[in-house]
Amino acid sequence: MNLPGQLAQHLRDVHFGGNWTSVNIKETLKDVTWQQATTQVYSCNTIATLVYHMNYYISAVLKVLQGESLIAKDADSFTHPPIQTREDWEQLINKTWADAETFAGLIEQLPEKKLWEDFTDKKYGSYYRNIQGVIEHLHYHLGQIVIIKKVLVQVDNTEN
Repeated sequence: MNLPGQLAQHLRDVHFGGNWTSVNIKETLKDVTWQQATTQVYSCNTIATLVYHMNYYISAVLKVLQGESLIAKDADSFTHPPIQTREDWEQLINKTWADAETFAGLIEQLPEKKLWEDFTDKKYGSYYRNIQGVIEHLHYHLGQIVIIKKVLVQVDNTEN
């Protein structure tokens, strides 16, 4: 498998399973209710906010791979539409899965030499740096979600 294929697989693995950490986003979120997803633990971001934030960057890089301009602001990456129902939560999750698969498919189609070109502007580094950075970003926030979920489950068990 070529390097773009490896990167695409790594992205799929962190989303859907099969990575060497044995934890993935889909499995971690499968039993999270919308109420849990929107519950703040201590001063941490909510699970819903972290899911939105993770996908915000996938969506931004995805648009570039689709030939559009890079339009992303760190300040906007945590500001998501309200999650007030199960349907709102499912909509966010379903967008996350769809964007991940579309993104992985576009990565697979990249010629390997494209990975070493500047990503929209020299200041952002190469395509490789940005794609690998998105994957690292996913793992980082997945770890946070796992911890927040454990705290929420512990709190739920204590209250019952």
